[in-house]
Amino acid sequence: MYGWGYFRPYVPVAERKKQAQKTVSKLLKKGKKVAPIKINGRTIATTFWGQAWCDHLESFSDYENRLPRGRTYVRNGSVLHLEIEKGRIEALVQGSSLYKVEVDIQCVNSKIWKSIVNSCSGEIDSVIELLQGKLSSSVMKTITNRNKGLFPQPKEISLSCSCPDWAEMCKHVAAVLYGVGARLDREPELIFKLRHVDHLDLIHKASLKVPKKQGGKTKVIKDQNLSDIFGIEIESEPVAASTRKTRASKRSKAVKKIKTIKKPRVVKKSKTVRRSKGLKKSTRSSVKRKTGSKKRH
Repeated sequence: MYGWGYFRPYVPVAERKKQAQKTVSKLLKKGKKVAPIKINGRTIATTFWGQAWCDHLESFSDYENRLPRGRTYVRNGSVLHLEIEKGRIEALVQGSSLYKVEVDIQCVNSKIWKSIVNSCSGEIDSVIELLQGKLSSSVMKTITNRNKGLFPQPKEISLSCSCPDWAEMCKHVAAVLYGVGARLDREPELIFKLRHVDHLDLIHKASLKVPKKQGGKTKVIKDQNLSDIFGIEIESEPVAASTRKTRASKRSKAVKKIKTIKKPRVVKKSKTVRRSKGLKKSTRSSVKRKTGSKKRH
């Protein structure tokens, strides 16, 4: 029996890994989907979004001292399942036994999201650049701003774990939060899903006007190109009747002009004419020779 303030005996890492493998096989046999966190080496997150998530959480003093407790757990594969939904993270962590972790995160404030979209308008050209984090430093600073960015504040996060630890953030919860950073390495779009926003809002703002390099003018992208580049379906606006008439009249005038232009007639010379000319030249030369011979005598 384990009462208040008592904990289960320590279980070595090798033993926990064996228990984790058994637990995963049982869950799969029951037909449940399992999405474990697998980390190669000691680095938990390697891409921009994963590292930005971990750095953001570690920047708060409430989490800075508690998060390191979960690094060993997430590195040795104790996070057997992690699923990210809108405003919610659900996970299973193998400790002394199997624990269920739930993390609720509020949706991003609408005013903050509008300010992010407005500040990034015209700066993001494609979804690939956004998800890979290959954008200008000003854009990324705006999105990952500590107080007015996309990532949540501690007051917007609610933590829960089924383990007997009385602390709000136990090592199992800390492992899950680090696991989110590792998951964002592979699926960075989940950060937008978690905060109840659509990352295509940033792309749509940028797609309306793209600045030219020369002259400082703006170049408007056609709707056909938008659907191909950004994957956004845009309905084409109906053309007014007056514009249709003007276009038709211009086309008819152009056709009339083409018809009025007469091409010069080229007459090919027949072979018989060429032969006759050749004969005349030969007869003239023979006559000249004869007259010259008479004058000499």
